[in-house]
Formats: sequence, structure tokens, C-alpha cells
Amino acid sequence: MVRSFSALIFASLVTCSSAQAEKRVALVIGNSAYKNTLRLTNPVNDATLVGDMFKKSGFDAVDVKTDLNASEMRRTLRDFAGRVRDADMAVIYYAGHGIELDGNNYLIPTDAMLETDGDVLDEAVALDRALFAVEPAKRLRLVILDACRDNPFAKTMKRMVASRAIGRGLAKVEPTSPNTMIAFAAKAGSTASDGDSRNSPFARALVEHLPKPGLDLRKAFGFVRDDVLKNTGNRQEPYVYGSLGGDDVPLVQAKPAAVAGPQANPQDSVRRDYELALQAGLREAWEAFLQTYPDGFYANLARVQLKKIAAEEDRAQATEKARLAEQEKVKLAADRAQKAELEKAAAAAKVAEDARIAAERHKQAEQAKAEAAERERKAAEAAAAKTLAEKQAIEKAAAEAAAKQAAEKQAIDAESKKVAALSPPPSTPPSVDLSRSVQLELRRVGCMKAEANANWGETAQRSLTLFNKYAGTKFDAKLANVDVLDALKAKPGRVCPLVCEHGFRADGDACAKITCRAGYRVNDDNECDKTPEKKPVARRDDVQRRDSDRQQKEASPAGQQARSSGQVICNSAGCRPVRSGCRLVTPTAGPGTGGAGAGVAGQNAVEVCN
Repeated sequence: MVRSFSALIFASLVTCSSAQAEKRVALVIGNSAYKNTLRLTNPVNDATLVGDMFKKSGFDAVDVKTDLNASEMRRTLRDFAGRVRDADMAVIYYAGHGIELDGNNYLIPTDAMLETDGDVLDEAVALDRALFAVEPAKRLRLVILDACRDNPFAKTMKRMVASRAIGRGLAKVEPTSPNTMIAFAAKAGSTASDGDSRNSPFARALVEHLPKPGLDLRKAFGFVRDDVLKNTGNRQEPYVYGSLGGDDVPLVQAKPAAVAGPQANPQDSVRRDYELALQAGLREAWEAFLQTYPDGFYANLARVQLKKIAAEEDRAQATEKARLAEQEKVKLAADRAQKAELEKAAAAAKVAEDARIAAERHKQAEQAKAEAAERERKAAEAAAAKTLAEKQAIEKAAAEAAAKQAAEKQAIDAESKKVAALSPPPSTPPSVDLSRSVQLELRRVGCMKAEANANWGETAQRSLTLFNKYAGTKFDAKLANVDVLDALKAKPGRVCPLVCEHGFRADGDACAKITCRAGYRVNDDNECDKTPEKKPVARRDDVQRRDSDRQQKEASPAGQQARSSGQVICNSAGCRPVRSGCRLVTPTAGPGTGGAGAGVAGQNAVEVCN
């Protein structure tokens, strides 16, 4: 079943690529088994990984070659150049030893001896030979070198010319052909790391980002750079030389948009494919799953499973290395080798054993993570199934309730129609009762103080206008109708604010009298202020009593005498004092007339007042 799943994914990728007009070819070389220098572990693994990536990406031709000697490398490049002639994209990936000599880069076959620097020209393959092989491609020429390692022949190689430079890593390259890119695992002049796992950090980053549909190569290599820097603690920085045009150049074209249509829950198919890959437990199955489902919950779980498989592979590799190291130590002991060789073999065996133990612990940790992820997956699926069941039950109950309600409503409507046919239409409530009911409700919501009555007068109209203001309604205040009554009944409590007279304040729905303590009184703002001191004021009865005494004194003869000028006027009626403000005037006396006594006028004197 897993084979059919992987075949289905591969067939879909091939179908997608066949729809494209471009022809893409790739050559992958991995050299590990060097005969005359340090053997490498990862290049063959990296070549297999990258070759599978090209195949799954739908390349028309992918050649994967491992452990090639000089003649095999040259023949392979020549054969590949023949396939590039009618191709639009040509890619060469090389993993193994490389060397830089006088600014030129060389790829090292497995049988190279390089006893002198001059042997490089005869026994190694120049990078220019690889560039020559991809040159016929019409749209893209790409060479990827995971060969930026230390020169393994540096200690034994003799210099034929003392001034000849042999640098670290590979030298900077400037392609002369357009649309050509050369990607180094490490920047020119620096070295790359094989890492501690089955594949190098550079190879893992390549297969992660290059096959992303529609992703421009320049951006893809930017992501590769970021991943490698992160995974090597910023010690290794991949670098790209060359340039492309303004159009995006993806290694894999973007997939066409799927035609929308009715379909089942997509998570069901993802879950089924995930369980198929889980049953197989193979790296290829998980890689095929991630190629089809690169994102989402199950994709993250698949990556956890891949890490577990990688940890198991590392453990197996470390165990094998430890076994070989132990065998070498035993063999040297049996051959009675020199003490230095025995100590060296023992140290190598210890290092290998430590690596095996570390790999075993790492494998156990990844195994625990994978088991925890599986438990979380099953719990999440169970929760999702429970939620779905509850949702379906709720929807079913709601549908049944709606159907029952509709049936009941239909029965009630039918019964109402029968009753309506037999009964006269209900009369509307008398306007008198309606007016009184509206006023009672206006009083209840605090918009009316007057007693309710049968008349809809000005007081009721002002109350309804006040209700409109605070309730936000727009009823006609001149009329009391059923809509107004319904709106009032819908209000559970007071709507209009409580307004109290002077000396009272609102206390809930009632007005309470304001009481001030001794020496304080209620002011105009309904607050208690201190009572001001009052000046003494004559009382009205005191004033009246004082006026009466004065009038009596004036009426008495003594009083009159006191108020007169001291003159007295006499006539036939008698004598009296001259009034205040008056005086006596005596006419001019004639012959024989006598003068008046002092202060007393005769009968001829006249009282003159101003």
C-alpha cells in the first residue's frame, strides 16, 4: 500500500512536469571511497538524497553516480553533455573532495594520488569541465559543489613550484556564460562541514528548499544559506556565484490551481496517507508524504518521524564505526603492533564508542519524541472526532426541533384559520382604555407624574415626548396607540430620570427630603451650606408701639407746647399755641393801639404759616 502511495505521488509529479514545456536533466556524483587519502562518509549519502529529490521533482533524466575514478568522471561528464544539448535546464551536483590550485578549482576522483602539485592537472577533473558540460542548456545552467573541504593531500603533496598557491576550500568563480549559477557549500576560501548526521547540512537544506514549486532559485539558495548558518552555528556560509535574468527561475514550476468542486474532508485523506507511511516506517515513504503534504499538522508529525529514522541511521552508522574501530584495535594487538599504533587505535576505538553511545541516546530521545507525537496525534484525532460527533448531534437535534416547531406552527395556523372562519374579528380596545394604559406605563417608567386618566391631553403628550427623548423612539406624541403601549411594556424599569423638587433628592425611584445638621441649611443647589449670621431687626410690634407713644405725646398740651414756637394766639374761642412752622404777625398799629404782650398776641394778631 505504501508502494502505491509513493508511486501515486511520483506519478503526480511526473504528470505535472510533463505538462511543462521545459526539459530538465541532472547529473549527481558522490565520491566517498577514496583509495589514497581520507575516506568520506556523507558524499554517497548526500548524492542519493539529492538524486531522489531531482527524481521526485519530475526531472526528465537523473543520473546518480558514486565513487568514480578519473576516467569514469570524465566519461560521465561527456555522456551528460550529450543529453544537455536539447535541454532547457541542466544541473550537476558533486559531493566529495575538491582542491584549489592557482585560483582554479578541481574535483578529486577516488583514485587520485596527487604526490605533487603538478599531478592535479592530470589526475583531477577541472571545474571548467563540468561548466562545459552544462553550457548547451537553453535556460538554466547550475553546478552545485558540496566539495569545500580541507585539502586532504596538503601534508603529503610536494610543491614543484614554491610560489604556486594551494588555498583552503575552493576559489571564487565568475561564470562567463549567461544564466549560469555555481553554488558552493561554503564561501570561497572557507571549508564546509559534513555534520554529525547521515547527510551534510548543505545537502539537507538543498532538498528542503530547491524543490519548492514556483520558488525562484536565488531565493531558494538564500533559504539554504540561512538554514546552514543556523545549523552550523554561523561557521559555514554557502555562497552563490553567477547571475540570472529578471524572470523567476524555479527548479520546479508552480502547480496549477486545483479545480474547485465538492469533495470530502481533506484531512481524512491526509490522515490515511499518514497512517500508510507510518506502517511502512521508511524514509522514502515519509519523504513522499512531505512532498505531497508539505504543510500542516500531519506534515509536522512526519518530520518528527523522519528525525527518528535519521537518529536510528546515525546510531547504526556509529555502531558500525565502533565495531570496526574495536576490530582494528584487536587486530593491531594480535599483530603486536607498536605501542604508539596501539594507543592510537585504542583512542580511535574510544572516540567511536563515545559516538555510538551519543547516537544511541539521541536515537532514544527522538524515539520518545516520536511516541509523544503519536500520542498527541491520537488524542487530537479523538478530540476532533468527539467534537464532530457532538456537532452532528447538535445539528441533528436542531433540525428535528425545527421540523417539530414547523409542524406545530402549521397545525396552529390551520386551527387559527378554522376559528377565524367561525368567529368575528376581534375588536380593538377602546381608545379610553388605551389612553389610560399608556399613561399608566408612562408613570411606571418615570416619564409622567400626573395621575392617569381617560384623556390624552397635553400632560400625556409631554410625557410621551420625554419618553421618546430618553428611549430613542420617534412615536407621534399626539396619539396613543398599541405600538406605543408595546414599546413601554418592553422597558423593564425607569426610562426617564427622576426629577425632585427643591429640598429633595433622588433615592431610587422616590424623592427623599434633604436633612442638614444644626447650623446648616439647604441652598439653591440642593446642598447643605452653613447658615449665615443675621443682624438684629426691629420687630413690627415694637415699631407700632413707638409710633403710638409719640402720637400721644404730641396730642398732650405739654407735647403741643414742646412742639410750638413759644407763641400763643388768642381769639374769641380762647387761646392756643402757635402750630409748628407758623408765626404770629401783628398788623401795623394805628393811633391809640397798644402793643401785644411778649409771646401773647392780641386779638388782632394773625398766624402765618409757610
